[in-house]
Amino acid sequence: MSGDGAGASAAIERYYRFHSHIYDATRWSFLFGRRALVARLARHLPAPRRILEVGAGTGRNLVALAEAFPGAAIAGLDASADMLAIAARHVGSPGSRVELVHRRYDAPLSRPQPFDLVVFSYALSMFNPGWSLAIDFARQDLAVGGCIAVVDFHACASKLFKRWMAVNHVCMNGHLLPALATRFYPCHRRVHRAYGGLWSYVTFIGRKSSA
Repeated sequence: MSGDGAGASAAIERYYRFHSHIYDATRWSFLFGRRALVARLARHLPAPRRILEVGAGTGRNLVALAEAFPGAAIAGLDASADMLAIAARHVGSPGSRVELVHRRYDAPLSRPQPFDLVVFSYALSMFNPGWSLAIDFARQDLAVGGCIAVVDFHACASKLFKRWMAVNHVCMNGHLLPALATRFYPCHRRVHRAYGGLWSYVTFIGRKSSA
């Protein structure tokens, strides 16, 4: 990771040192579509054996993925130890089929067996810089035929709100969907309006079609 990228990652870790304690109580009014994305995956994907969530946060999605795919081994990666400490309480005791990984996603995990599904839930929009590389790393970590699933902020009609979100490390430039669609075969892609169009968020499921 570049010096700028490492500095941005350190800033995010500092940010979540505080926000980890209020995250679940406050983000419900912003982070739309997470449960719906998992439900869509459960309806349309063959049972994945290995799942990675990048930016697992407090582990809410990990619990939903474990419920949706009871036969899968799941890894939840996050750069914030504070967020993972809360995730550990949500996912249960060590030794469960949910593994928590404390590290940046600044390189592929390169496990002996590739993942069948990689999930990003409101993570890529905070990887600034680094979002494009993270998409590439996910592609490397996926098995051929495996899927990437993303729910994230897309764009914003209000310059004031967009600047406020940038203070909170979120980029809302509509940049994620085109990049995802060029790297994966789209199985599902949709832009949704939030709060009457104040901002929009995107859901995307794409398949890796070749090695």
